[in-house]
Amino acid sequence: MKTLLWGVLPYVAFVLLVAGTVWRYRYDKFGWTTRSSQVYESKLLNIASPMFHYGILFVLVGHLVGLFLPMSWTDGFGVDEHTYHLFSLYGGTAAGVLLVLGILLLLYRRRTNTPVFRATTANDKLMYLVLFAAIVLGMVAKLTHTSGDGYNYRESIGPWARSLFTLRPDVDRMTGVPVLYEIHAVVGMVLFALIPFTRLVHMFSAPVQYLFRPYVVYRSKDPGRVGARPERRGWERTEP
Repeated sequence: MKTLLWGVLPYVAFVLLVAGTVWRYRYDKFGWTTRSSQVYESKLLNIASPMFHYGILFVLVGHLVGLFLPMSWTDGFGVDEHTYHLFSLYGGTAAGVLLVLGILLLLYRRRTNTPVFRATTANDKLMYLVLFAAIVLGMVAKLTHTSGDGYNYRESIGPWARSLFTLRPDVDRMTGVPVLYEIHAVVGMVLFALIPFTRLVHMFSAPVQYLFRPYVVYRSKDPGRVGARPERRGWERTEP
């Protein structure tokens, strides 16, 4: 079971993520969308959507730092384990609360707004369930092990996660990991495997280039002119 969970399941999830994304792009380009329901309701969406997206971005960055930044690097910058634990605890909890509130508001909106609820598919319900479970399990696991310096997952889960990229998974690193962290990791891998088959796939087409596009130049409006330009007599010249 240890080999199956920590030596096989990660690669199954990765293959489904990559192959599913390629398949979705080739055969379901018109379905590559969030199926926005803003036309049905926008007031609550304008609050819940930024909370959800900023929250999940902060949570993702926290996981990347915690799993793929070795302890020797943070020690080299003078950040000891106690300081890192406090930063991870308070920063991660704040990001998790923001994300959970965003999800709850989105779920409330979907359940109480009839047109939005009718547009919700079984696929959406499964996605919300797995995503919510992954976030809540991560927060519970973190808050359950807060005494002292907490559970140092950078000595177990972190090295195991990095070993996956060498194609030699160090499954023994997961021995003794608290059960809540193990369940959180398994649900997280299931979530990654589901991404290509849900609306979460739109993360791969985020308009990042919008941040670097040139400015749009607008002509200044003549304050003395109100309404349309008055008509002129005769023919007007047109550009070829």
